[in-house]
Amino acid sequence: MAANIDHGFGPGIGTATEGWLEAAVQFWEKHMASHTIRRPSDSVKRENNGRLSNKREKELKMPQNVLVLSASPRIGGNSDTLCDQFIKGAEASGNTVEKIYVHNQAIGYCMACYACKKTGACIQKDDMAAILAKLVAADVIVLATPVYFYTMDGQLKTLIDRTLPRYTEIRDKEFYFIATAADEKAAMERTMDGLRGFTDCLPGAKVRGLIYGAGAWQKGDIQGNKAMEEAVNKGMGI
Repeated sequence: MAANIDHGFGPGIGTATEGWLEAAVQFWEKHMASHTIRRPSDSVKRENNGRLSNKREKELKMPQNVLVLSASPRIGGNSDTLCDQFIKGAEASGNTVEKIYVHNQAIGYCMACYACKKTGACIQKDDMAAILAKLVAADVIVLATPVYFYTMDGQLKTLIDRTLPRYTEIRDKEFYFIATAADEKAAMERTMDGLRGFTDCLPGAKVRGLIYGAGAWQKGDIQGNKAMEEAVNKGMGI
């Protein structure tokens, strides 16, 4: 006959087998029944590749420093409006955003003198030096332009050319492109390619999203365009 054994649940609990089971049940009822066993929430479940779910990644991601360069010559124009939509989403996700209205900045043309190759700074004393410093400091950069003759407008192209003194310092940035045009999306690809031409010259640049405001010509045409919601969503996705 099996001996009586004290298993730590209390003295005198029957045989080694029956007493152990009875003691275990009593212990559970006394100590554990009120505890709720929780499953891991969807936000912390890991995907098959071992990475955290998208929701959890966003929770853990640090706020980003976002710089929006709006090159529209019209305040409240179509591409400028999409910038505001993007900013709305980015700020809702907890990021810090600064918008520069390029048309209001004093930015001279690059003169190809290459003095900056010796000094690291442009000889022109205008607003570009401060903008360039912000480009270097940003985590995320948004380039926005209307489409003029199937390419970016002169305001944005002039700014891009003037990054020459420090363009190699604009490294490891995430980029978003915004363009608006009276024509359809297919006709805007050359503009997007021109913007990619810039980011292709920057070390570690990653283009994260393109927003096409197609079919928007006159000021205000972008209202009701699907690009409005898309811009908000792209901003929230940072």
